[in-house]
Amino acid sequence: MSSLLDALSCADDYDPDSLPVERARQLILSLLAPVPGEERLFVRQALDRILAQDVIAPLSVPAHDNSAMDGYAVRAADLNPAGETTLKQVGTAFAGHPFAATLGPGEAVRIMTGAVVPAGADTIVIQEVVRLADGQVIVPAGQRQGQNVRHAGEDLRAGEVALPAGKLLRPAEIGLLASLGQAEVSVHRRLRVAMFSTGDELASLGEVLQTGEIYDSNRYSMWGMLTRLGCEVIDMGVVRDDPAALEAALVEAAQHADAIVTSGGVSVGDADFIRELMARLGEVAFWKIAMKPGRPMAFGKIRRPGHGGAGAGKPTTESAWLFGLPGNPVAVMASFYQFVRPALLKMMGVPDAQTMLPTMRVPCAMPIRKGRGRTEFQRGTLYQENGEWRVKATGAQGSGILRSMSQANCFIVLDTESTGAAAGELVNVQLMDGLV
Repeated sequence: MSSLLDALSCADDYDPDSLPVERARQLILSLLAPVPGEERLFVRQALDRILAQDVIAPLSVPAHDNSAMDGYAVRAADLNPAGETTLKQVGTAFAGHPFAATLGPGEAVRIMTGAVVPAGADTIVIQEVVRLADGQVIVPAGQRQGQNVRHAGEDLRAGEVALPAGKLLRPAEIGLLASLGQAEVSVHRRLRVAMFSTGDELASLGEVLQTGEIYDSNRYSMWGMLTRLGCEVIDMGVVRDDPAALEAALVEAAQHADAIVTSGGVSVGDADFIRELMARLGEVAFWKIAMKPGRPMAFGKIRRPGHGGAGAGKPTTESAWLFGLPGNPVAVMASFYQFVRPALLKMMGVPDAQTMLPTMRVPCAMPIRKGRGRTEFQRGTLYQENGEWRVKATGAQGSGILRSMSQANCFIVLDTESTGAAAGELVNVQLMDGLV
């Protein structure tokens, strides 16, 4: 028995002929690890990359106590809690130009937002509540010690983990790195993913369709999903239903990619060769996953021929992971989001818990029908009505109706034992807006 199948067969309730969606996802993730390789990038080049090492704050943010408002820096001990207090203005503090002296009893300093709180001061009184008269600052009762002061280290303290490894660097993280003075950051290298479609019926864009042919949409959907994840995509085009051609394509893909994603050729038809080739070229765990759409999916490894260490731009592991997706367009996308996307994110260095699409529970706007036995991912539209979130199906849910994905911004997830949902019933919704 192969090492891959050894690992899977040791798992409780593993059944390659009927695997629940969540169990399949957990088993796939349990076998994967982040690919080796890091690169050092300037902060602006690191947007949407995955952090490879913890970033430790080299300084506190903010570095000094500073004012959150325009107003006057005072000593709380000087203030009369029951009435007005008259203080003498002795200077001004600007952001970047602090007041150099120490504040004494009965004194106040005019201070601007972001300016360092003068030594001796502990409270900021906003300018809107004070009165000025002959160089005197008249402060009303009701002030609280420490008000309107942003304390040193309030955001981050020097030596703390500012950003953990595995963090996706979004605009907020880029700004945080800049606030720490970090001009460069270490990120995981881009994941290299080879992809191709299979089928004699597929025509390329620009060709005139012959009888029985269809345009290859899957490869473009896969390219979009992989590109949006930040992968380095190797597009190998359309591979015909010929065992020799498919074998050559898999071998070539394994030489250059960390992972391979294919569409078509994984069911039980006479011309479906991917599963057999996987078994011969590497290891395979073929799952008839209990889901709709997207029941057949091949998952396994393809060995790299003559692997003996990586050259420039070459993967460093002995095998490439292979995800053989179904051929129907919606099944391709549903399978990708449920299994391939989390797997690739894990390989990029993202923690397991952060690989899945965000989920929420909302009322269903209309009845949904479903049969028992499979987890169903219906395409839905999440919208607001009278200030409340609601969801409705996009209409016809056939696995070949790609328009249902274009109209959708979420998956309505109905579990294996569900028979559907009544209008007003809460259902699980996976958000995919901005991903499809």
